[in-house]
Amino acid sequence: MTSQDQPAATAPASPSLANRYGGQKRTLTGKAKRNVLILALVAGMAFMAWISTSNATATVTYKDIGYSTPDATLTEVDFQVTKEPGTAAKCAVKALDSKFAVVGWKVVDIPPNAADAGSDGGRTTAQRATLHTESQAVSGIIDSCWIPDAGK
Repeated sequence: MTSQDQPAATAPASPSLANRYGGQKRTLTGKAKRNVLILALVAGMAFMAWISTSNATATVTYKDIGYSTPDATLTEVDFQVTKEPGTAAKCAVKALDSKFAVVGWKVVDIPPNAADAGSDGGRTTAQRATLHTESQAVSGIIDSCWIPDAGK
């Protein structure tokens, strides 16, 4: 025979919601709201200043154009460098074999150039780096380019 399910005994409810959930939360005062707003504005202005100055710093970009391997011990890498015309740069060039091992490496100095040299008002110039390799290279690429520190 089946018996009907009996409802579970409920605990007596607390007479006060404040006892159960705590008292009412305090809201921010007018002075605290103003201080939070001022802090947010100062942080926003500092962020905008950081963005505007970080874009103004000298940068250099590069683009691989191609490579050739005249023989097993030599690789020529052609690339373009874009920077401010009066700024010098350095680029690390590497030659790789069929297993992606580095078989040649060289840091190339890119001198400052006149505004009428190259393209884009002297910003972009074509470069060729010749690397001596340990074995036959199947690829030549630019690893990175940077603006050297003025004090070094």
